[in-house]
Amino acid sequence: MELLTTLEKLITPIVSDFSLELVDLELKGEGRRQVLRVFIDKPGGVTLDDCAEVSREISALFEVEDPIEGAYVLEVSSPGLDRPLKKLRDFERAVGKLVKLRTHELLDPDGRGHQRKTFVGEVLGVDGTQVKLRQTDKRGGVIALAFEAIAKANLELDF
Repeated sequence: MELLTTLEKLITPIVSDFSLELVDLELKGEGRRQVLRVFIDKPGGVTLDDCAEVSREISALFEVEDPIEGAYVLEVSSPGLDRPLKKLRDFERAVGKLVKLRTHELLDPDGRGHQRKTFVGEVLGVDGTQVKLRQTDKRGGVIALAFEAIAKANLELDF
């Protein structure tokens, strides 16, 4: 986790210089190599040129800083259609969109007597540190979940 924080501090200014947003970072070991995945975005989406430019700049910086021990592969890409929502700001931008989220613990925010970790719904907004959703299941209803309770969230494709 400490390494990811260091990498984020190094990469964020580069991404910002291109008027892009750093959405997420992943560092995974695959075989004898590690893979650093950098997900970037901007309104209207990123282009292949955006990814290539950011990749070149990160590579140049990492040649000097050498923050990752051993061999690694750098991948820079769009977060995709099912973009992860990592910050409150992400939920604010997702108002009106369908999301699927998973909480750290079992919750019963709507008092149905059924605790669960997975919730799907339309983001209605953010109130302080609460994320409000209109559930899309048969019973519907509006719920509010503490941002800290959310383990993982992604935009859902709405076909």
